[in-house]
Amino acid sequence: MTYKEAFITFMVRSGVLTFGDFTTKSGRKTPYFVNTGNYKTGAQAARLGDYYAACVQEHCPDGIDALFGPAYKGIPLAVTTAASLFRQYERDLPYCFNRKEAKDHGEGGSMVGYQPQNGDRIAIIEDVVTAGTAVRESIALFEHVAKVDIKALFVSVDRMERGTRDCSTLDELRQDYGIAVYPIVTVREIIDYLHNRPVDGRVYIDDEMKARMEDYLSTYGARNG
Repeated sequence: MTYKEAFITFMVRSGVLTFGDFTTKSGRKTPYFVNTGNYKTGAQAARLGDYYAACVQEHCPDGIDALFGPAYKGIPLAVTTAASLFRQYERDLPYCFNRKEAKDHGEGGSMVGYQPQNGDRIAIIEDVVTAGTAVRESIALFEHVAKVDIKALFVSVDRMERGTRDCSTLDELRQDYGIAVYPIVTVREIIDYLHNRPVDGRVYIDDEMKARMEDYLSTYGARNG
């Protein structure tokens, strides 16, 4: 089993990847939902870091100086990814995250943890990017911190949906900022792996659910996806 396949199974078992009838923030009716807020144990956090670390190691085995986790969901993701990179690959990368409001006492500033320096190559660790707002805010934030090079964005799932243009939100970020974007898995990989394949004795994507997901992608999917 590849780390991608193991991650899909892990999301299902954690209650993070669910199937049914949902409505996204944008008002779209979707047959599946990814809620990373359902990760809640130390074991889950450790394993989640392992999957992110595997993705980082596969796509960026070098060329990164620090990890950044956008507040709030990105904070534990950056921490557990950094810990796993050291534990699994003996790769000791510093991490940092932002405060929602800049601190005006003590050491002050908007960054917690590692203080990025001019020339640093940064990888952003996020959960699921919908509109890309948090990522765009993070890039804007760094303009007031240091002259860094945002090298890559790592996310858990690429829903492969259109953003404000015909392409996906992740492709918008690629085009607008020239950064590499790497999902651990895409929704297509989820469909391919789980279709009629049971997890703990239950089939989550049967023929009917697959048809619903394909219909959703045909309606909202990125034109070039």
